Amino acid sequence: MARIPPVAYEESTGEVRVEFDRIIDEHGRLTNMKQTLGHSATALRSLMTWYPVRDEVQAFLGSRATTLFVHAISSATDCLICSTFFRRILIDAGENPDRLALDAREQAVVDFARQLVNDPNQVTDELYGRLAGHFEPAQIVALTAFGGIMIATNVFNNALRVDLDEYLQPYRREAPAAALSRKGDA
Repeated sequence: MARIPPVAYEESTGEVRVEFDRIIDEHGRLTNMKQTLGHSATALRSLMTWYPVRDEVQAFLGSRATTLFVHAISSATDCLICSTFFRRILIDAGENPDRLALDAREQAVVDFARQLVNDPNQVTDELYGRLAGHFEPAQIVALTAFGGIMIATNVFNNALRVDLDEYLQPYRREAPAAALSRKGDA
């Protein structure tokens, strides 16, 4: 259950209403995360910078590799909302998110994503070299900043236990049976 209730569109005012209207115009829906961010117009605007940075990254990375990157981050942070959102994109594209076939470029991107989550201080020269073999410095800067914004989004959702949006429920990853039985014992 969410720790902070989402701000309903009908109850939003001022700067938040302006942001909500812009989000609906540009993205078609207000998600639980965005409505929860609606408690602070500044916080909402801050995390909404995800979209222009994503667009910059997607221009050189491509749609699939961009999704692989943010899916890897969201899975590594165990963010239910974001990992499920990106699972949906992969599934709707005909892929199995649990059995992805990656080329060397995509593998470098996914490995970098996971390392940003696990310990960004330990990005090895070998891993950086694999990235640098595919991307220019400006692209690596954009990719790293995008990863940081994605991690911030995941932290927000996880810390505040933002509820999974109903439209994402069919894409939710099933928990292994052992994990389900352990949760029931708690």
